[in-house]
Amino acid sequence: MRFPVLRSLSLALALTGLAAQSASAQDPKRVVSIGGAATEIVYALGEEKRLAAVDTTSLYPPETKALPNVGYIRALSAEGVLSLSPDMILLEDGAGPPEAVKLIDAAGVEVVHVPAGHSVEALPEKIRTVAHALGRDSDGNAMASKVSTDLAALQKELGAVKARQKVLFILSLKDDRPLAAGEDTAADAMIRLAGAQNVLAGTKGYKGLSWEAASALQPDVILMMDRGGEAHGGDAFALPALAATPAGRNKRLIKMDALYLLGFGPRTPAAARELASRLYPDLALRQP
Repeated sequence: MRFPVLRSLSLALALTGLAAQSASAQDPKRVVSIGGAATEIVYALGEEKRLAAVDTTSLYPPETKALPNVGYIRALSAEGVLSLSPDMILLEDGAGPPEAVKLIDAAGVEVVHVPAGHSVEALPEKIRTVAHALGRDSDGNAMASKVSTDLAALQKELGAVKARQKVLFILSLKDDRPLAAGEDTAADAMIRLAGAQNVLAGTKGYKGLSWEAASALQPDVILMMDRGGEAHGGDAFALPALAATPAGRNKRLIKMDALYLLGFGPRTPAAARELASRLYPDLALRQP
């Protein structure tokens, strides 16, 4: 008679353990968020209390600076991430190196791979993925729908643009040469969302240009990330090759915060609208 009792007790304990695991998966208490957009979504959902650590690309909101940091998203240490005893890891696609990601995936901790695309379709999916991981599906769906609606509204307003601005996005100066954005980059996606043309359309990824090649593209606007302490006093048009372009002659230089501009998180519709308003100041765009 004792064996059925023991079996029943063992079954009860097993079910209790499974229930606890299920509750932990549905309600993670210690989340490591790796990727600036994923972290922004956590905060936008009001779930920042769960965060045990973030990575160096998680710069917004400023409160992220108070959290432990696991390093750069593409140079992770599996041991460093796992040493924080997370019960969930939000990991944006593109994280690396591959060996570290493989070790993290095999560690037995729940890993949620967050899509890192920068298309109009990818952004809502990114939001819904993070929201689902945190058990906030309803709020995630509402946020994703608002993002889609706001982007669609901007595109409708930009239908009034007759002449599209030609934009050259310069990521950095590498060996005193511009590293510029072609297609399949977040910068290219943002330029198109803001109703402009990328002068490097047809070129994939980022490409180093000679100053002569940059000047020959004849951009109407130079777009850069806002960084302090830049060379040339932060004045791109101190460079003769850029000064000779339509952008240089008309002093059309736009600088924006990197994560805001390129992060493709919840603030993307606002960033696209701000960029569009600076590209087309005469167009009465609705304020976000």
